[in-house]
Amino acid sequence: MIRAIVFDWDGVLIENSAQEILKYCAKQLHISESTLNTAYRKYEESFQNGITSEQSLWKNISSELKTHSPTTSSLGEAAFKNVYKEKKEVFQFVSLLKQNGYITGFLSNTEYPAMRFFQKQGYDMLEVTVFSCVEGTRKPEKEIYHILLVKLRVEPHETVFIDDRSDFIRGAEHVGIHGILFQDIDHLHSDLSLLSVKVA
Repeated sequence: MIRAIVFDWDGVLIENSAQEILKYCAKQLHISESTLNTAYRKYEESFQNGITSEQSLWKNISSELKTHSPTTSSLGEAAFKNVYKEKKEVFQFVSLLKQNGYITGFLSNTEYPAMRFFQKQGYDMLEVTVFSCVEGTRKPEKEIYHILLVKLRVEPHETVFIDDRSDFIRGAEHVGIHGILFQDIDHLHSDLSLLSVKVA
């Protein structure tokens, strides 16, 4: 029996934001998106794992590219706020699942600036949250799924994880969690129904 249903953030609960965030930051730093993307990739893993701070990230990138440093206290949070677009029908569905008695969770490869923005939104329909930057591990590493299960207090076979990336789904499945590759809300209803989840 399914007891917990966990959602990814970018591409599932909200519209894909990575490209728009890159565009926003590149504009603020007066460089091209491709140039920033190449530089950022060097620090992406350590940034998402909470090892590299945002201040160090921009300092390193600005020095490497010989460009302006950000003028805001948190360029990452400003960028996220600028491009953030919820999928309201998915959030409503999460609330319905919670009302139906399921434990609702959130698991994301997320940097501290994005996490701070998330926490300001007051998403009380999500009972358990796991952020890679806090845990020091990220999808699809096994450890982050084990951390999720401990916080949920459920067994892997009692859990469903929904993500828009197949490699992250496979990571969950490797530890025994049911994985659903997100396409849209209608497919999600159908996929959860196959697992005998009450979706209405």
